[in-house]
Amino acid sequence: MAYKPEPAGLKLRLVAAQRLKSVLAGENFAPLTQADLADGRDRALANRLITTALRRHGQLNFIIHALLDKGMPGKSGTFEAVLRLSLAQLVFLPDLGAHSALFLAVEAVKRDPKARHLSGLINAVLRSAQANSAKFGMLSDDLLIPDTFGDTWLDAYGEEAISGFSAALLAGAPLDLTLKTDDAELIEALGAQPVLADTVRIEQRDRPVEALPGFAEGQWWVQDTASAIPARLLGLEPGDRVLDLCAAPGGKTAQLVKAGYAVTALDSDAKRMERLRENLGRLNYSAETVVADAGNYAPASPYRGVLLDAPCSATGTFRRHPEVIWHRSVGDVAGRMRLQRALLANAYRCLDTGGVLIYCVCSLEPAEGEEQVDWALESLPGLKLWPVAAGDLPGLEQAVSDRGLVRTHPGMNPGGRDGGMDGFFVARFRRT
Repeated sequence: MAYKPEPAGLKLRLVAAQRLKSVLAGENFAPLTQADLADGRDRALANRLITTALRRHGQLNFIIHALLDKGMPGKSGTFEAVLRLSLAQLVFLPDLGAHSALFLAVEAVKRDPKARHLSGLINAVLRSAQANSAKFGMLSDDLLIPDTFGDTWLDAYGEEAISGFSAALLAGAPLDLTLKTDDAELIEALGAQPVLADTVRIEQRDRPVEALPGFAEGQWWVQDTASAIPARLLGLEPGDRVLDLCAAPGGKTAQLVKAGYAVTALDSDAKRMERLRENLGRLNYSAETVVADAGNYAPASPYRGVLLDAPCSATGTFRRHPEVIWHRSVGDVAGRMRLQRALLANAYRCLDTGGVLIYCVCSLEPAEGEEQVDWALESLPGLKLWPVAAGDLPGLEQAVSDRGLVRTHPGMNPGGRDGGMDGFFVARFRRT
């Protein structure tokens, strides 16, 4: 019997389905690498299918509900993942053609023992979707933001901002870099544009990060514009001792070293701390590193400055991690609030009298930001708000509130540059 090769494009569909299945089960999305798919074009297409399915998750929920009368079959292996990938292609990626979406979907579920009995169903559903693709392609962007957060964000940021959130979700995130030095030739070689302070932005790139000019020489590190704000606000003197809590992977640590502080970087995860050391090594920076629990770390002597980038819901990162807003619940936010308060209390204990504490989270939730400030001021004796002034963030004055708190969101364009920024909250305190 003659060998029958697999249909072209099937392997990438199978690999993409497995990765999307793991994300649907609660894992964070990580783009496929060469180890997953050797062919660069296949890998790019598979990543495009997955990210489109994730960014359009809310709209795909609506389509699936309209087309599956009995709902999603239980214990059906990769069926849902294959269905979402194929619907994303049919409705939102028409340039890829309809035939491959239909044919390869059926072939993919046939390869899965837990899903092969549903090959007829997926064929029927996708043909119905094809017939209604024009209608489904005009679904409201309101469906992109889950109800879990939509109402809270509407109250906190307003309708115009939420529209910007949807646009940012679909567009994804450009690549922001923090430079070691202001080097006009390097900026030009990178094809980058200045954004804010020492942050530059690459809106389109055709090479991996490691292949960009200046990477091997340690001339910059990857860091979103919003993430680079907190460390700039410490306002201490070079040589002052600063503790960076929850420091890995080390972007803020690098900023603190660049500012001339004597830095102790602490993280509870040994593997993440090893990555931080590697990142600092590439930059030819050095800092004391400690693997310990930020909730009970007790230094021999207090620090002049403490930066706490606390674990949070991470809802502000949805441009890069669109799955996060579907994975999080109100209960998740409440659990992180309790952890943040414990970490804030210990950060306060590590801080010298007269010292500066920066609290920040990559969250859009007021409960993890403004409400935590109120708690800290009520609960930690002698801790006073040191308001950030609009002039402290030239080019991003709109992010500073009347109370002197910093609140960025994906609908903001820092320095007038397109591409948005992460949702971040920053508060600055002094211990009197």
